[in-house]
Parts: sequence; structure tokens; C-alpha cells
Amino acid sequence: MSDIKKSEQRWQSDVIVDLMKLYDIPYVALNPGASYRGLHDSMVNYGENDPEMLLCNHEKIAVQIAHGYAKASGKPMIAIVHDVVGLLHAPMGVYYAYIDRCPVFVIGATGPMDEKYRRPFIDWIHTAFAQGDAVRNFTKWDYQPGSIHGVPDSFARAYSIMMSEPQGPIYMCYDSALQETPLTDDITIPPASAVRVPSRIAPEQAVVAEAAEMLVKADNPLLLTEYAARMPEGYEPTVELAETVGASVFDVCKRLGFPNRHPLSMSFNPDAFAGVDLVMALDVVDWTRGSHKLNTQTREITVVTTPDCKWVDAGFADIEISKWATDYNKHNNWDLRVMGDTSITIPALTQACGALIDADAALKERVAERKKALADKHEQQWSKWQKQVESEMDQRPMTESRLAYEVWQAIKDEDWVLTAGTLKDWVQKIWDFDQPYRHPGRELGTGTQIGMSIGVALAHKGQGRLVVDLQPDGDLMFDLGALWMPIKYDIPMLVVMYNNRAYYNDWAHQIHMAHQRGTDPDRAYIGMDLEAPPPDFAHIARGMGWYAEGPIEDPAEVVPAVRRAIEQVKAGKPALVDPIVWRRDINT
Repeated sequence: MSDIKKSEQRWQSDVIVDLMKLYDIPYVALNPGASYRGLHDSMVNYGENDPEMLLCNHEKIAVQIAHGYAKASGKPMIAIVHDVVGLLHAPMGVYYAYIDRCPVFVIGATGPMDEKYRRPFIDWIHTAFAQGDAVRNFTKWDYQPGSIHGVPDSFARAYSIMMSEPQGPIYMCYDSALQETPLTDDITIPPASAVRVPSRIAPEQAVVAEAAEMLVKADNPLLLTEYAARMPEGYEPTVELAETVGASVFDVCKRLGFPNRHPLSMSFNPDAFAGVDLVMALDVVDWTRGSHKLNTQTREITVVTTPDCKWVDAGFADIEISKWATDYNKHNNWDLRVMGDTSITIPALTQACGALIDADAALKERVAERKKALADKHEQQWSKWQKQVESEMDQRPMTESRLAYEVWQAIKDEDWVLTAGTLKDWVQKIWDFDQPYRHPGRELGTGTQIGMSIGVALAHKGQGRLVVDLQPDGDLMFDLGALWMPIKYDIPMLVVMYNNRAYYNDWAHQIHMAHQRGTDPDRAYIGMDLEAPPPDFAHIARGMGWYAEGPIEDPAEVVPAVRRAIEQVKAGKPALVDPIVWRRDINT
């Protein structure tokens, strides 16, 4: 290290690196750009590449890796995007981090804002006024400090805003001239003892007591959970509340909020809300999930709870509601709203409900009877799913249920983590999600999964866990270059393709349109299929340095192939297996 040439001068961009270290940023994902060349040099030579830089082939991937890392670990990392053009590559990743409540510290650059220092042409097109406008509608905060004196304060504020619940991405923009100016002033950064994030929002005790009364008086209460569980907390408290009250639980799966094999789990059960007379929503945005049935052709919605069902909201209500996108869902006429962080609210509810139940022998007996009835209902539905798997075993190509079953046979004795894809929810109907870290949450839109999955694998690197990505083919086609990163940075992960050789979801929509309009459903493949030629994902992965097998047409070959791939992953190498899956909606 002594032979490496060091600058005798400190630079203003060094202060940003000091802040990265102070705030324990583990990684910085980036795609290189001249607008932050000063910061880049400071990270490499002043900071000694600590935090470690991860070179990404697209700014969207950089943001998505940080997104997946935060979901799996609960800790933020930085994604850096190159001024105007790099920032314009990133918005989809930033938007999904926003609606998925994930803390991502996005750094950009601009300028120089002082025209005197701009290079002809290039610096002019790379400079924008209010550059944060590009992502302002789906970040919690954005800022561009006017001088180096504003950098420490704004960095600290950005971190606090990003990490305060409900969490979300922020955007910090640094003038390139600010970065490249020698540091001559004494800049004070926050002390290590400074409070970084304020305390959490606690609910009113009287409202918690009212909610507890409603819960214990209900004949058939259900807990609907979406964001109440967030790594590394929230999973066990929800189990405790459900067991205390004898309530069924329906998990929206934006995070893994409840063990799917628990006797009180009604997740994905088509009759989960039948007869429910109280729904307690635990940090829920998608409150219609499960309780509202949609006719996909007519868009007609049917509510399946009892007509007089009570609805209680426990969470952040309308805090941080978007002014731009309607990700906040339809408004509900709640019977009670408990404003507060569910990490505080759920234990308080459990305590209040427990006290009421302990004081009432008849109520205690009713809770016990309800738990037994729900356990029977859970087992009946689980048995139906297993019988459906058996009934589809001989179909060729294999169904989603068969693929979920085969992969489970190969991984069930491993300490596994599922990244994002759920094979149209079949994994929750076959696998055993018995630990909170098993799954950071379900997939989002197309063109998001591989980046997030790499971030999840990065978060679990070195912990001896098998990270599994059930990877849709259409999603991977957006970002094939991302396969290079796990090789370069030694990120072991197992990718099992969910390959139906189509943009499956939209193909199904076109079939719905054909049935509704009386047109030919056999023409729905036009503009949808990934055929002629079908991508050879195993060949592509091998070209990036992965171990890979496929395409696999015979379901019996899946388990041996996955087991061979697992051995490669355990040796530290990413591996891909490419089975071909039946397109369910197309063949029905």
C-alpha cells in the first residue's frame, strides 16, 4: 500500500467519503460517469474503496441492487447515477423502491453550475436546474447543497429522512465543481454519537385499547399484514398477536409477514375472508387483497367479507402519500384507525388483548375453539394444493406447481432464501417459510427482479445460505447484462428460470380481451412470445462465467440439475438452471 501514490491535497469530495464511512454504508453500486469523477477518485484513493464500489452495467440495476439489499438486511446502501442522463436511466428503480418502502441513498451529480468551469457542449447538456425534479415525485427528499458547508448537514438529514418509517429513497445531487475543488476550510461532520434516526411513532393508548376490544369481540377476526414485518423485525410479533386472539392471518407478502405453514395462516386461501367480521390491517396499503374478487374481463369487483365487517387500520395511514402516483390504493371507510409504527402497535395490541382474554373464561374458550377450527381449515386447503400438484405431475411442459415442487425437493434441506419471484404464488403453497429471512417480499414489475435478487444475494453473502431466484424469462431479457455482476463480485446465488418463453402476464390479458370482444384468442401471442428464436439462457449465463444447465423440458431432470447447481453455489459460484414451464392461462 505504501507504493500507491496519494494526493498531498484534500479535496471537497473527500468529505462525502467521510460521511459514507461515518454512516456505515456497506456498498456503493454505480455506473461510472464524468460528473462525479471527483467523488469517484475520493472513494478509490482517499477512501481506499471502502465502502466497496460495485460496478453496474445500468443505473437502474444499481438502484435495484440497493433495493434488494435493503429489503433483505434492513440496511441501506448507496447507488450513484451520472448526472442528467444517468439519472434518467434510474427512475423505474427509484419508483419501485419508493412504493416498496425501501431505503436507498441515491447520489447524483450535475454541472459545474458555475458556467466558467463547464467544458464545451458536454457539461452543458449534463447540467440541469432542479435536477431532483426527475425523481421528486417518488423520493422522500432530494437536495443539492450549495457549497461544501451544506454537505454534512444535508447528508445527515437525508439519512434520517430515508430511514424514518415509512422508509424510502432519497436523492442527493453534488455539483461536479464542488467535488473537484480543493478542501481548504475546516468542515465539521456529525459526531459518531449523534442520533441518526428519530424515535418511532407510537399509537395513542386509548385507541389501542379500543382496537383490542374490537378484536376480542369479533367472531371471526383476520389479520391482514403487508409491511408490518420488515427485516429484522415484525414477523414474530404478528405470530404472537394471532395466537393470542385466535385470528386468521392473510399475508400480502410485500414482506414475509407470517409463516405459511402456521395453523392460523390463510394466505392465498380462496375462502380466507369468508365469514370474516373484522379485518385488522397491519401496515397495509393493498387492503383489498384477498377480500375483493376481481373479474379480469369486466373489472367487476365483489367483496367477500360479511356485509357488516369492521375494518381497523393500524399503520402509517396517509403519511408520505404520493402526490403523483395512485399507489396508495382505493380509500376505505375504516371503522377505526390506529396511527403508529406497527413495531410498537402490535406488541401493545397483544398485551391489551391478552389481558381481556385472561379475564374472561368464556372468551378464552372461544379463542381456543376458533384456533382449532382455523387449523382444520388451513390443513384442508393445504391438502387441496398438494393434490393439485399431484394432478398436474404428468403435464408437459411442466406447470408452475410442478416446478415449485421440484425445486423444493432439491432445496428443502438447505438453509435457503427466496429472492422475489413466487411462481404465481405456488411456492407459498408448497414450500415451508419458517423463518423471517426466507423471503424479503414478492416480485414487483417486469424489469425489476434480477437486480433486486442480486441485492438480496449480496445481503446474505458469507452467511452460508442458499439464495434462490425463481427468475422470469421476460424480466431477465430486460437486464441480461446484470448476470456479469455476481461473477465479478463473487456473489453466489442460484437462478432457476421461470421460462414460459413469453411475456406471460400480458399474453393472458390479451386472451381476456379476446374472450370479451369475441376475437380469436389464438392470435394473442402476437407481440408477446419470446420465440423464433427462444433465448438460450444457460448459454448466455455460461458466456458470463456462470455454471448453467438447460433448457430442460423433462421435469424429472429438474431436481438433479438443481442439486448440481447447488454444489456450484456452495463453492462460491453463481449457477443457473433453465426449465421450460407450461403457460397456464394460454392453455386453458
